[in-house]
Amino acid sequence: MSVEIVNLRQARKNRNRSEKEKQAEQNRLSFGRTKMEKSLTKALNDQWDKKLDQGKLEKPFRDKD
Repeated sequence: MSVEIVNLRQARKNRNRSEKEKQAEQNRLSFGRTKMEKSLTKALNDQWDKKLDQGKLEKPFRDKD
């Protein structure tokens, strides 16, 4: 009958590391975006801003004096 000796401090550290790694993986899936996705979003936003600016009606400047 052989018994494996376990260092509880190391076991606790290993458990915490694995939990943190699981959380990190979930965050990467939830919040991570590739550089291409970010640049595409920026380009689309710039395109829509330009279209909105083209449709603006500007009021003529009036001096109240």
